[in-house]
Amino acid sequence: MCRYAFSIYKPHYVCFECRKMFRRRLLRDINHSKKESVEAKCPQCEGLMADMGLDFKAPRTDDIKEWSHLKDLHSVGITFHSCGCSGPGYIPKNKEQILSQLENTKRNYIEHFRLWNTIELPETKAEFEVFYQRNFQKVAGSLPQNLYKDYKKRKLDKNTAIKYWTDKIGEIDRHLESLSPFK
Repeated sequence: MCRYAFSIYKPHYVCFECRKMFRRRLLRDINHSKKESVEAKCPQCEGLMADMGLDFKAPRTDDIKEWSHLKDLHSVGITFHSCGCSGPGYIPKNKEQILSQLENTKRNYIEHFRLWNTIELPETKAEFEVFYQRNFQKVAGSLPQNLYKDYKKRKLDKNTAIKYWTDKIGEIDRHLESLSPFK
């Protein structure tokens, strides 16, 4: 995200209780030496507000169904963040689409988990080079950037990758449970 975008565009914060949106200047826009931000509180009810991103467009205050849907989106980490150029990507239109997207994500995470659960990492540096050449596509796509760097430096053990994917699957399960109609 370009630095210039932050000085012009203000992030959109919402209060789901009051069903209102506020644009908020960042502390670093005012005082460049400050890098952290202060929690955003609603001017009306003083509750914490959610950062919905630069591309967020608030529905009408009386559109309770849409506000409820936006709260569901935020609860599973779907927001409208981008630099304003390409948009935020796919945003599910209803709860069924959110659940479907979470189920697809979970299937993808399970595939990565299975890969790391069955893969045999080589012992020697020479074996690792051959293994890396053959398995680059599978391995590169199955690790986040920080773990991939450790993998390339041969500092990653199989258990760390398995734990990472187990935690990610658990996170999706918690989101699915929170959106379940049978709570």
